[in-house]
Amino acid sequence: MTVIYVKDAFFERDVLQSKLPVVVDFYADWCGPCTMMAPSFEEVSKDFAGKVTFAKVNVDENPLHAGGLSIMSIPCLILFRNGKEVSRQVGAMNKATLKGWVTEHI
Repeated sequence: MTVIYVKDAFFERDVLQSKLPVVVDFYADWCGPCTMMAPSFEEVSKDFAGKVTFAKVNVDENPLHAGGLSIMSIPCLILFRNGKEVSRQVGAMNKATLKGWVTEHI
């Protein structure tokens, strides 16, 4: 599996303490743009296998970090490196745009 699903209890371990950069997709199952972007997120994760971790956090089931990071709109993608937020993108992206955004910030 190229995309991991992270719960609040494991956010620090899986995201903030990761040795690799981590792209986190904060989403909800009811969110149309989130659902539309999901296949692109999965495809792009394969392009960066072994270089970048791709993770998804369901904001309804895991509100702690979404609230702590001031996620106001979804989908919201945040790229973390060495436990710090490097870049944030709000709104759905197509595959090419997502790949370019990740490449630019890793």
